[in-house]
Amino acid sequence: MARLCEDRAMAFFPHPGRHRVAVFVRHGLLPMEMGIVHRLFGQAVSAEGEPLYTVTTCTLTPGAVRTDTDVTVNVEHGPQALAEADTVILPGSDEDYDGLCAGDLDAPLAEALALIRPGTRIASICTGSFVLAAAGFLDGRRATTHWKSSDLFRKLHPDIELDPDVLYTDDDNVLTSAGVASGIDLCLHMIRCDHGAAVANEVARGTVVSPHRDGGQAQFIRRPVPEPQISSTGAARAWALRHLHRPLSLREMAARESMSVRTFTRRFREEAGLSPGQWLTQQRVEHARRLLEESELPVDRVAADAGFGTASSLRQHFQSALGVSPSAYRSTFRCPREREGAPRAQSTGRPRTSRPYRS
Repeated sequence: MARLCEDRAMAFFPHPGRHRVAVFVRHGLLPMEMGIVHRLFGQAVSAEGEPLYTVTTCTLTPGAVRTDTDVTVNVEHGPQALAEADTVILPGSDEDYDGLCAGDLDAPLAEALALIRPGTRIASICTGSFVLAAAGFLDGRRATTHWKSSDLFRKLHPDIELDPDVLYTDDDNVLTSAGVASGIDLCLHMIRCDHGAAVANEVARGTVVSPHRDGGQAQFIRRPVPEPQISSTGAARAWALRHLHRPLSLREMAARESMSVRTFTRRFREEAGLSPGQWLTQQRVEHARRLLEESELPVDRVAADAGFGTASSLRQHFQSALGVSPSAYRSTFRCPREREGAPRAQSTGRPRTSRPYRS
């Protein structure tokens, strides 16, 4: 029996001694997420140039696996490969938005995941975290998923500690990552943990990616300035949006609605879900983001136009809200000019109203 198990493992992972990574794919696969695992772990080598990992792709039923594109992937191995893996990685699938909406696993998927040995490292990319959660792997652990799916994740799994702002989590050998590209950050983290920074850095260089990205998901989430609705504090909010560049007091805002400060504060929180101070800071950060993306204004001018006063104050609020500095944010999201000599965006001292974000 032992010999049979050994022969079977050799079929799945033909190089004894190497760390065995199984990529478990499902119909609706995002091909890039599978490719990330093969590319990064496949490039990790020792100082002598020997590969450090063997990566095998498996699925519920060997054969053609549908992707979210116009191609299919032919997968040779079934779920038995999970039983021999040292690390199991689950990419996302469009099924995560449909088949798992009830938060449950169907019997074949549950049976396949039950083959994973205790102590095996388990990781998900993007919405693959829904599978780990439904299977119980995330019970009592911290996790993340794509920020667009965070509300659904919380609804289905309210007892799991979800952090939608980070690129990945690592909690007692169970790991989750955010969107597609954060699978790169996750894999580099695992390689770094296994073999050190030097190996991970070489893999990053070979893939032409950063070994480590600053900040988290928060910097990628566009929080639009909502159009003021008919409400008891809507006029004050609309006025404040036109005057973010200047100091704004709670008393001033309350006076716009002919209310006492106490009444205004209570109604504002009921309607906006935030205190007036929190709301003002959020709108100022959003205005600063637009200026950093669309203009060449120096940081201290951006800080002044957004109402933060000083570059130091802007950096503090930016780091707190988005996890990155204003200069790092600008270098990531700066919009190039469409043509040489195109006019630069000029600041008017007033924020323009943004359109609601649509994915």
